[in-house]
Amino acid sequence: MQIRGTAPKTGIAYRRMGIVMVVAAAAALSPALVADAFAFKLFGMNFFGKDEDTSDQVPDPVRYDVTLTTDAVDPDLKEALENSSRLVGDKDKPVSGDLGVVVKARDDIERLVATLYEKARYGGVVTITIDGRNINALPPNPTFNRSRPVPVHVSVAAGPVFKVHEVQFGGDAAGQNPADYDLAPGEQAGSLVIIKAGDKIVEQLKSNGHPLAKLTDRKVIADHKTNTVNILIAAESGPVAPIGNVGVTGEKSVRSDFIERYSRLNKGDRYSPEAVRKAGDRLRALGVFSSVTIHEADALDPDGTFPMTIEVAEGKQRYLGLGAQYSTTDGFGVNGYWGHRNLFGAAESLRIEGSVGRLGDASNIGDLDYSAGVTFTKPGAFFPSATLTASILAKTENPDAYSAKLVTASLGLSYELSDIDTISGAGEVSWEKDDDAFGTNTYLTFALPFQYDRDTRDNKLDPTEGYRATLKATPSYESYNGTFFSSLEGSISGYQGLGAEDRIVLAGKLSTGFLFGADNLENIPATRRFFAGGGGSVRGYGYQEISPYNAANDPTGGASYVTASFETRVKITDTIGIVPFIDVGTVSADLAPDFSDIRAGAGIGVRYATPFGPLRLDFAVPLNKYEGGTSYGIYAGIGQSF
Repeated sequence: MQIRGTAPKTGIAYRRMGIVMVVAAAAALSPALVADAFAFKLFGMNFFGKDEDTSDQVPDPVRYDVTLTTDAVDPDLKEALENSSRLVGDKDKPVSGDLGVVVKARDDIERLVATLYEKARYGGVVTITIDGRNINALPPNPTFNRSRPVPVHVSVAAGPVFKVHEVQFGGDAAGQNPADYDLAPGEQAGSLVIIKAGDKIVEQLKSNGHPLAKLTDRKVIADHKTNTVNILIAAESGPVAPIGNVGVTGEKSVRSDFIERYSRLNKGDRYSPEAVRKAGDRLRALGVFSSVTIHEADALDPDGTFPMTIEVAEGKQRYLGLGAQYSTTDGFGVNGYWGHRNLFGAAESLRIEGSVGRLGDASNIGDLDYSAGVTFTKPGAFFPSATLTASILAKTENPDAYSAKLVTASLGLSYELSDIDTISGAGEVSWEKDDDAFGTNTYLTFALPFQYDRDTRDNKLDPTEGYRATLKATPSYESYNGTFFSSLEGSISGYQGLGAEDRIVLAGKLSTGFLFGADNLENIPATRRFFAGGGGSVRGYGYQEISPYNAANDPTGGASYVTASFETRVKITDTIGIVPFIDVGTVSADLAPDFSDIRAGAGIGVRYATPFGPLRLDFAVPLNKYEGGTSYGIYAGIGQSF
């Protein structure tokens, strides 16, 4: 993109003017497009990344003391300038030699000017002095007094906000409406908005089947007398072409034909940038590749198709892990797992895991919770969009409501109807032995669970917009008692971010379930009845504590439930957040929910942002606790609570 200015030169320490320049290059220096290195430190310990104090690694270290001042009134602009300044961001780090201070300052000029352009301030002035001297007056090899940190002063005169005066679209972009690109006359003419407009036009042309579409011109002419800009954006669509041959490089043990098939970039299909992005995301989600890059050709093949190459780098295929968790209601738990991500060359995964829970809470070893299981997953089974899963799991559960020993085997298939819609079905058989309010009973249950899932969340671990809805039906037959029963469960959660950077996110969830054929709950396994309470439903109560109770005050489980949660997720800093929340729920013995006994819990949580999702720590108390029941709960995990 080109920009022209007409400002006078008098009194200007540093300004882009009277010349043709590439704003895209300046924007590339913007903090909005340049990611900082990330070091994860918790409780004073570095888990990865380098320590900030690197003075012993810098040759001829020189320290400086920086101040940044601006006449900008807009607090967002002030913050953006401070964030873009490397002098400010690295003020505690020494530079190499006296010239290192100058190099860092000159880099700051480019970054600060780019930030001003982003905010439509094309008449801004950046002045930097080092040790009292203007940076433009320094000799090629300056020397500074090192008896104290070298004083550096950065002054930014923001200048006026420039507005759009006229936009012209040329070539195959002719006829576009400037308002569709946030460039209507009178709108702020920020450089990133202009850059994004051009990129969007190219994206739209490519989405219409033109893989070689490109910009041919992008110019901005700034008029400093009227504080307006005129914009020209021209594009060339190129020919319409379908997807051609798709090659694969970099593969070792994963078969190339599987990679090509699973990408779903099929020769002859309509080309679109969205299909290419989804193919990359799909392959990365398999977990077998450390990187996936899809290279698009610069020209069409002789047959008029558009070739591509999928370049992969395989990661470690075997993995081993250990974990631990703690809650005030269940004590400590430990778990371990081993897995293989590519058993037979088509990303088939095998995972073996086991766990022991309630350590320190159970009165004897028999009351501990144990689990051991094996899961096999085959992506792309029968169809590229289908995934086959087979598993067998043995475990014991010992909440206050019941004790259960069970073994469950399952074979299921899930199918992606679209990017947001998935259906799944399975065949399942489970043997279970319970000790609960109905005494000691044994069950053998055959089930056919079916589920529909729609997920529009923008982030699975920390969503700020979208929703997720699930509907699950599980027709079942318990053979020892000859009982047919079915459960129907549904849930929906929604998210709405507030503010330009989603500093506040409102989140809510509603869940309900019904157990048909439950005229006699004694004939249904305890793990198939409904309970609530704990980290997955109503926090503040013990796990499975919310339930109907019999005459002996023993929990029986119910035939219906309704739970709801509401959270306000507030970012205090970029890494720390607080989350006040309230959960409510009821479990009824009858098919129709009984809202006469609603249990509610409230509390507050802390979130710590990491590259793999927020670390979560919640504290909750029951607002109407059971007599002799749990008084509070503390819950920890990775990702938001829902």
